[in-house]
Parts: sequence; structure tokens; C-alpha cells
Amino acid sequence: MCRQVFGFRLAMIALAAPAALLNAAPGLGARLVGAAVVVTFMVSYALFRDWERFGPLLLRHPTLLAADTVFTSLLLVSAGPDTTLAYVSVCTPLLAGIVYGHRGAAVFASVQSLILLLVYAINTDAARSASLADKLLLPGLCVITGALGSSLRNLMLRFGTATQALTTVQARLAVTEAVGAERARLAREMHDSVAKTLHGVALAADGLAISAKATAMDPARIARQAELVSRSARRAAAESRELLADLRRESDPDSMTDVAPELADQARDFTERTGLPATYDGTCDEAKGEAPAPPVPPAVARQLLTITAEAMENAHRHANATRVEVRAGVRADVLCVTITDDGRGLPPDTTLEHLRRTGHFGLLGMAERAASIGARIHFGKGTHARGTEVRLELPLAALTTKAAS
Repeated sequence: MCRQVFGFRLAMIALAAPAALLNAAPGLGARLVGAAVVVTFMVSYALFRDWERFGPLLLRHPTLLAADTVFTSLLLVSAGPDTTLAYVSVCTPLLAGIVYGHRGAAVFASVQSLILLLVYAINTDAARSASLADKLLLPGLCVITGALGSSLRNLMLRFGTATQALTTVQARLAVTEAVGAERARLAREMHDSVAKTLHGVALAADGLAISAKATAMDPARIARQAELVSRSARRAAAESRELLADLRRESDPDSMTDVAPELADQARDFTERTGLPATYDGTCDEAKGEAPAPPVPPAVARQLLTITAEAMENAHRHANATRVEVRAGVRADVLCVTITDDGRGLPPDTTLEHLRRTGHFGLLGMAERAASIGARIHFGKGTHARGTEVRLELPLAALTTKAAS
């Protein structure tokens, strides 16, 4: 706003200076008008161009604005109060109101008005030709512009306060959304790992209790069930440790995870645990000439591995599948991960909204995980005659963004 005031001042000087020089008395008068115009123009241009540097000085030292008022008064004395250059004087109280508030506006408006009246008193020719209304016009404008500057200052301060309050509210909302997103993410992690394993522990423990209460106890069967409970409990503890370790690794921006061996180990462990054959292939599809899956940030790797594990578990628990195939590779700058089984497949009318209404949170969690890393996920048959294919497509550009952040 202050820069605009000096811009208006420069425009007024540029427009009115030629006429003032032509109307000035020859000799000393013309030289005084020229000198006053040059000095006032240079000072105004310096403040207009480098307001960021000179503005704080003007704010801390009102004497600088007083010195500027002196230069303006010299311009008025040399050019006369009846010229267009006299309107440059209204800029001083306007600037004072913006910079110093109502008190500064009152002081500089009064001083500028007195200077104008003194100039009329000195310049008798202008005083005789001017009416009382003409003599009071510029002093009145100085008072009005001073009040206008003070009002603009108050308006900008209120706007700044409102903007700061809005920024604070937005920051709080962002924190709330981040906390909610983190809770949802942790809920998905617990649902897809520890919660399912603990559910298996509970089922195994129930079977052990039933066997122990039976009339004819089979020690070998009880031993197998006790071993299953122990193994499941150890698995739950290991999953908890892995979850905590993965969450901590996400904070390291330089670490990368090679998902190819992780997916291969995951398929092998799944086969040993469930007895359902699972294989891994380092290509996106059966076509050749694809690049292998590249290392990815830990956060992305954890989501890919969790989606893969969830898809294989669904094939084991719900699809009555006899085999599972996992593929991962790069084609056309897109990282593809597919999990295919030969089970009964999904109903033809399956949608995410339908899954949400019917409480199938596993597939919903997979979709949310894919969205969290900027990937697309598709549930269907793919190119196979039967079964289900879960296909995840992640642009490599999204991996670059994740690594940079």
C-alpha cells in the first residue's frame, strides 16, 4: 500500500512538473522548481523501488517522513500552491496514516495543512487570486487522506489478524486430518497383520481347550494344538515387531527396500504355513522383456507387501484356490504387482461401495493402501478363465515423489 502511495506521487510529479517549470519565473525561480522536482522525484523513486529496505527505517524513524515533508514544502514554495504539483502534499498524511496510525496521521496532516497555509501567506499573488474555498481545499484533502490512511491501516491489521486466525484453524484441521489418517492407517496395519494372527491363536486355543476337556484325551493331538498356539503367538509377536520396525524405517528418507526378494520370501512362507502352493515371478505379465521391480521407499514396500499378503490370505480362506501366483515387474514406467488364484472368483457385480456396505473391510483396506501410495488397484479375473486377479499399478514417478518427500 505504501509503495502505491509513492507510485501515485511519482505520477503526479511527472505529469505536473512540465507545467510548473513553464509557469515558474525565469532564472532563479525555474532553477528552484527544477531542483525541488528532481529531489522529490528521486526520493519518491527510491522509496517506491526499495520499500522493503527503506520501509522499516521509515517505520522506526518518523523524522525521515518529516524530512520528506520539508522537501515537499520546498516544492510548494518554489512552484506555488496553485499548481498541480501542490497535490503531491496530500501523499504525506496518507502515508503517515498507513505507517503510524491515527496519531501520526493527525500530526502530519496538521503540519502539512499549516505548511500549505504558510505557502499561501508567502505567495501573495496566489493568495489574491484564490478564494477561501481554494485555500482550504488542499488542507482539507490532507485531513481526509490522513484519516483514509489510518482507516486503511486498521483494515489491513484486521485482515492480517483474520488471515492469521484462518491459518491457525487450517493448521489445526490439517493436524486433525493427519491424526485421523494415521489412526486409520494403524487400524489397517493391525487388521491385516496382528489381529488376524491373534484370531488364529484364539481359535487354536479354543481347540486346545476342547481337546483337554474331552473324555478320551489324545496327548499327540493336544501337543499339536499347543504347538500351533505357540507358533501363532510367536508369529503375532514377530508381526508386531515388524510393524514397529517398518514404521520407524519410514522416517529414514535415504533407505530403500528391494521388494522382489521380499515378495519371493512372502510366497514361500505362505506355502509353508498354509500348504497352498504360491509362486513368485519377477515379471509383470507372461510377456518377456520387462524390467524387474526396483527398490522402493519403505512406506511403499510395506503397503505392497501387505496388499500381497492380504490377497493371498483371501485366496486361502475364501476362494477355495489350489494355487496362487505373485508377479512383480516394470512395464512402460509402471510398477505392476499381480496376485492371481484359481479359486471361485468374485461376484460379477462386486464394487467397493458394495464391499463397504457388506463389511468386507479386507478389500477396502487394500484399496485404501493402494491410494495412499498413489497406485491404482483392480479386482477381477484379468486374463484368466477363472479365479481372481488383484492387479496393482504404481507409476514410477510416484516412487520418485515418495523418495524425495
